[in-house]
Amino acid sequence: MTGCSPVRVVNGLSPDSHYQLTADLPYGADTRQKLDLYMPETATGSPPVVVFFYGGGWRKGNKENYEFVASSLTNAGSAVIIPDYRLYPEVSFPGFVEDGARAVAWAMQNTERYGADPDEIFLMGHSAGAHIAALLAMDRSYMAAHGIDQGKFNGFIGLSGPYDFLPIESGYLRHVFPEEQRAASQPINFVTAETPPTLLIHGTGDNRVYVGNSERLARRLSEQGADVTIRLYEGAGHAVIAASLAPPLEFTRGTFEDIQAFIETRRARQ
Repeated sequence: MTGCSPVRVVNGLSPDSHYQLTADLPYGADTRQKLDLYMPETATGSPPVVVFFYGGGWRKGNKENYEFVASSLTNAGSAVIIPDYRLYPEVSFPGFVEDGARAVAWAMQNTERYGADPDEIFLMGHSAGAHIAALLAMDRSYMAAHGIDQGKFNGFIGLSGPYDFLPIESGYLRHVFPEEQRAASQPINFVTAETPPTLLIHGTGDNRVYVGNSERLARRLSEQGADVTIRLYEGAGHAVIAASLAPPLEFTRGTFEDIQAFIETRRARQ
């Protein structure tokens, strides 16, 4: 989903008349610390906010490539924020997670003036982005640095995420995650009963981020008494889970339907 040509095709087919885009809002001083805010045109009242973190192996990606995610979610009534964040080799862990925390803090402090509800925040991500969102939902230290309690989140939605991927034995990830930081990089190590409600979606045919990451995290959440739902899509690969959010791809709508049901259920419980 990070290849330019397929993403451009999907984004070109995604409708854009139902939302208003405010692009390149700074949440920090770095050129990568900017976000796009999508507001639904026909929302009733103040819509909830979904902060979506894209994947790319913590070393590539641009927010403009994920307009299709915002198109689907705004059409269903949510405001959507898609941040860029600093990437390897500019930063290693935890720099990109700290950027995620800054972006979420910005959302909670600023979205009300755009018409969204800052008290209804959902964290969502795909692949490396799911890892970032999971740590923001589970490791209290990131949001606490901004004076925010993780309990204020309505939910976490993880798509094909790496949550329990040690050991790292070879490749560039040895540098992305310095050895002394690796235990702190695993979302599964921070699960408590107070973890926000969680939806985990993963394809059983994923050969990039193995489905065991979601299965083990779901089991740990359940053991701790947290609210968790896991959806496994038989045979689905890594990119298909994200592609299923694109409005034109009606034959793969399972991801979107599960996400929307999760958002609506969690909103109804407030």
